[in-house]
Amino acid sequence: MPVLTQTYIESDRAICGGKPRIAGTRIRVLDIAVLHVYEGLSLEEISSTIYPHLTLAQIHAALAYYYEHRAEIDASIRQAERVETQFHQQHPNLVAE
Repeated sequence: MPVLTQTYIESDRAICGGKPRIAGTRIRVLDIAVLHVYEGLSLEEISSTIYPHLTLAQIHAALAYYYEHRAEIDASIRQAERVETQFHQQHPNLVAE
């Protein structure tokens, strides 16, 4: 019996700086992890309201990749938070809306 697989996650240095992303998109695994793990959105909410062009299979694949590489991706999230904090400290007059 043939084994059928679908590649949902890819990484290309020219796209998203080499960060793992959903194949054929610029949506990083990190983006899906933040929405689900840190902001508490359900997979259905992510699929229907944030990224309606993604399938639940793609979102599940992103989260599977996240959980397999959690330490590395969490470190990237913390680094991005540090950069954002530093930016706001250096530019206090700029307020995100």
